[in-house]
Amino acid sequence: MNRWQRDTHEIEPDEIFLDSTNLPARDSSQFEGRIGKPVSARAIIAVGVVFLAVVIGFGARAYTLEIARGASYADISRNNTLTSTLIFATRGIIYDRNGKELAWNVPQTTASTSDAAISGSTVATSSSPTTPSLFALRRYIAEPGFADLLGFVRYPKADASGAWWQSTYMGVDGIELEDDATLSGQNGATLAETNAHGVVEETNIITPPVDGTDVTLSIDADLQNALYKALVAHAQLQGFRAGAGVIMDVRTGAVLALTTFPEYDDQAFTDGDTAAINAANNDPLTPMLDRAISGLYAPGSIMKTIFAAAALNEHIISPEKEIDSVGEITVPNPYDPSNPTLFHDWTVHGWIDMRTAIAVSSDEYFYTIGGGYGGQAGLGIAKIDEYSQRFGLGTTTGIDLQGEKAGVIPSPAWKAIAFPNDPEWQLGDTYHSAIGQYGFLITPIQAVRYAAAIANGGKLFVPHLIASTTPSFTTVGIPDADLEVVREGMRLAVTSTRSDATVPQLNIPGIDIAAKTGTAQIGTHNQYVNSWSIGFWPATDPKYAYAVVLEQGPSTETAGVAVGMAPFFQWLIANHPEYVN
Repeated sequence: MNRWQRDTHEIEPDEIFLDSTNLPARDSSQFEGRIGKPVSARAIIAVGVVFLAVVIGFGARAYTLEIARGASYADISRNNTLTSTLIFATRGIIYDRNGKELAWNVPQTTASTSDAAISGSTVATSSSPTTPSLFALRRYIAEPGFADLLGFVRYPKADASGAWWQSTYMGVDGIELEDDATLSGQNGATLAETNAHGVVEETNIITPPVDGTDVTLSIDADLQNALYKALVAHAQLQGFRAGAGVIMDVRTGAVLALTTFPEYDDQAFTDGDTAAINAANNDPLTPMLDRAISGLYAPGSIMKTIFAAAALNEHIISPEKEIDSVGEITVPNPYDPSNPTLFHDWTVHGWIDMRTAIAVSSDEYFYTIGGGYGGQAGLGIAKIDEYSQRFGLGTTTGIDLQGEKAGVIPSPAWKAIAFPNDPEWQLGDTYHSAIGQYGFLITPIQAVRYAAAIANGGKLFVPHLIASTTPSFTTVGIPDADLEVVREGMRLAVTSTRSDATVPQLNIPGIDIAAKTGTAQIGTHNQYVNSWSIGFWPATDPKYAYAVVLEQGPSTETAGVAVGMAPFFQWLIANHPEYVN
């Protein structure tokens, strides 16, 4: 019996007759009346295998898309449809006290190659280099004298893929650094929806930018520029290599001018000019040093104003007592009586009281009241240190700029460290300290601060550059009557007709100036000098104080920095009479 016979059976006659009765109603197109053949097991297995393969394929693909590379494909999917772009906050503008722009912004209209070079970065968005996000470019006042005060910024930077790795401006120096948080603001962002054809369907600002706050300085740009030009012109004429100057309101501590030279090019630094940056960094004259707050100089005779006030306050001498200046004082040498130590004055002054001693800058007078001589008692080094500290030396002033230096006040403890081979303090060390030499180092901002304290009756203000700052001060603890003697001596230095008067060049019609000069010898063979001048005006009702220094001029130079200030004051009378009286 074959397989077909096993799987079938004979049709009975009655089945034939029964089926034939239904013949008229059969639908042959639906296979009625036909004998069906069962589906083979092999076909069923084949269909199952195909189905299983399809399920496995889809499962594997789903695993790859959802699990193995799910995060990556999710990012691709989002980036294909949504694009986030930074909106850069506009940096605040820096103004002078009169509303003149010192630092501002200009629109960056295209993301060109030159703009990328200016910023030192790739100009692009965080997600699409083809739709660049533009930031404004920073610009600075073109007049000289402002670079170290204002500083510069670094622009936002993106990598080659267009991702911003530095998304904000960075203040690097000066006011741009000190007030970076105020000027910066906060960036915003947009979100753009793009369809499958790359067409932007909708753009929304999801985070609006918050622009930076403007900053108004106490600086007068005209005064700043004029002071800078006057100092540079005199330095070039007399062979000084550098310098700095400050003008301050003695009633509030507001700084009206703060300048230094040589200076760097803040615009070139902001623009990323490599040649200019390298030149400044390698310049032996260190144009990156803000000498007004960080330049340390031996002050010389400008310190005599402090020690005159100290001697009066300690009651070791009266203003009227005269000391005979014969050109030198002689101190016996206990080890060799035939070889005494001589401390020279710069000339013979004769009999002089305190006011005249200030006016002619007698070293001999201040040797005597500083260290004592003959029958006259002296302050001694401890009091010299104390009063130096009272007038704000040996510490920072607190001005709102970074990088300020504290300076040095000489003392026995300082000498033991500075001169370990000769640590014992000598009387000669006190004499030299009393005329602002030896170990003294101060900054111009410290000098203008104590000049203002002498002018205003003893208020030692914290200098400030932000116009809205509330004045803050301590007192030096000296009666105004004693300070008045010093003020009169400084005025006499300008008005005296004596041949040894030190500042007759500032006896200028139209303005009443009180001043004091200082010359400090420097160099291994005293071959150079630093030249100082401090002062205030109007002499009888002080409103403004100044301090200027010129650095490392030839020791043969006779026209100090006070001479160079005369053109500045003449300019002030002609152009800004509001500052004169």
